[in-house]
Amino acid sequence: MKPEALARWENVRTKGKAHFVLVRGVLTYGLPMFIAMTFFVHRNDLSPKFIGISAVLWLIGGALFGAIMWHLSERHYRKAKPRNVA
Repeated sequence: MKPEALARWENVRTKGKAHFVLVRGVLTYGLPMFIAMTFFVHRNDLSPKFIGISAVLWLIGGALFGAIMWHLSERHYRKAKPRNVA
């Protein structure tokens, strides 16, 4: 991990895991996938029930995606972060 990437991740970390999961997982992944898969892929099967179930599933999926990305980024960061030797 380059020093710039380390600094960028440290900035992201200060906002917290919940913010990361909401923004990067739910809003950046879950919401676009919900829109694309619901209204473009399954446009012939639309019903209020289908839209509601799809929304819930994609938003949960986005939250899981965000949590996994947080975990992987943290692990990568901890491996790359130089250890303080005192």
